[in-house]
Amino acid sequence: MGRYALRRLLQAIPVLVGTTFFIFVIVYALPGDPIQALGGDRRMDPVIARALRDKFGLDDPLLVQYWHYLTGIFSGNFGTTFRGVEVSSIFAGKFQVTLQLALTALVMEAIIGVGLGLWSALRRGRWQDQFVLAVTLLLVSIPPLVMGFVLQLWLGVKFKLGTGIELVPVAGIGAGEKSYLLPGFVLATTSIAYLTRLTRTSLMETLRSDFIRTAVAKGMPRRRVLGRHALRNSLIPLVTYLGADLGALMGGAVITETIFNLPGIGLQLFQSVYLRENTVVVGIVTVLVLIYVVANLVVDLLYAVLDPRIRYE
Repeated sequence: MGRYALRRLLQAIPVLVGTTFFIFVIVYALPGDPIQALGGDRRMDPVIARALRDKFGLDDPLLVQYWHYLTGIFSGNFGTTFRGVEVSSIFAGKFQVTLQLALTALVMEAIIGVGLGLWSALRRGRWQDQFVLAVTLLLVSIPPLVMGFVLQLWLGVKFKLGTGIELVPVAGIGAGEKSYLLPGFVLATTSIAYLTRLTRTSLMETLRSDFIRTAVAKGMPRRRVLGRHALRNSLIPLVTYLGADLGALMGGAVITETIFNLPGIGLQLFQSVYLRENTVVVGIVTVLVLIYVVANLVVDLLYAVLDPRIRYE
């Protein structure tokens, strides 16, 4: 398994290089001059502008600029903004917020999605099953942008004014862990719907397998048949989806963090694109790619734990 993990990590290097180069080209191809944008409405002094362009190598060929950036990444240096701020210092206070939001959403997704999928699969064809399918279809149809504002209005305004009780905070991170509950749920709504349907389908296929019928015929308790045999053999596609979704949750936190005023890298990404802070944008995407690669490696290694027939030689 060690050789397999090392080989997967080596395969991740061209993925990282290709992705960062693609984002680098797109970001630096945007129209406008980021140096002149620093001056706002007033035109920057040409001497100062020339000094800044020389300092950050903006007049160098694109491949040269990318090579300097790439060598800096492998040495742990994500560069500096045009305002002289270290990109790593920007990550220090914001990465934890987005990671905690994404993990909160992932936990909610796993608990609610797998639970509803299991409950629906055991009641296939009944009204409970049809109700779950209708709810998941509704969750997929409502964008997180709409869901966030609606829940803020109901829980933060109408319910609080009517009862005087604040169930969960609707903005900011001043309430600690509770501050991530509502935005985490909003971020996870679409994933909950997909995971519920995936769990339902996977479990129904497993329940029709011969080894399940054999276990039932032997008189095994229903709970053991479901937990040890059916659910465990249905977990591989679920773990695959959850592992891939972690990167999607962190990358998709831009809208959620903006709605709930969370100072994470999603909101920072939006602001950096607006301010033309190209180094920050590429740095954030690089971190997200690394998380996605590591998450997929962990998922691959979990396959051998869930299914002993899988071996990495």
